[in-house]
Amino acid sequence: MLEHEFQCPYCWESITMLLDTSISKQTYIEDCEICCNPIEITPVFVDNDLQYFEAINIEQ
Repeated sequence: MLEHEFQCPYCWESITMLLDTSISKQTYIEDCEICCNPIEITPVFVDNDLQYFEAINIEQ
């Protein structure tokens, strides 16, 4: 697991999330712990290193 900090695409607050490094590419929905809006999370790992991370507003 990897702890990753990023900004919520709704409220722009910094939030921290645990990411599973054992899955190379994944996309899932997680609610912001501050404003509770749904965020689409897409991390990509290569050899357990985070290579790409995207957190987008799914209500656009």
